[in-house]
Amino acid sequence: MGVTKEQVEASLTSKLNPVHLEVIDTSGGCGASFAVEIVSEEFEGKRLLERHRMVNAALEEEMKEIHALSIKKAHTPQQWNPTPQDSPTTTTTPTTDA
Repeated sequence: MGVTKEQVEASLTSKLNPVHLEVIDTSGGCGASFAVEIVSEEFEGKRLLERHRMVNAALEEEMKEIHALSIKKAHTPQQWNPTPQDSPTTTTTPTTDA
């Protein structure tokens, strides 16, 4: 039997303490393929490759049975939900044709 979505969620939650986690079983229910979106403070100061390695390490046991893992997002909380001052603002000036 394959890995369950709940097993993946439990491992990632216990090891990376995410503020947001979405796990989708993309294998049609057999537990061989998952897509993950994770937001964690543990990723602060880490490059994308390091974050992916952290996710893979957190799923070390599960990866023995998972054939495909797609890490869609591995963000810090600030990257996932930027504060208004971090977002670019666009100002438009109305024009009139004379």
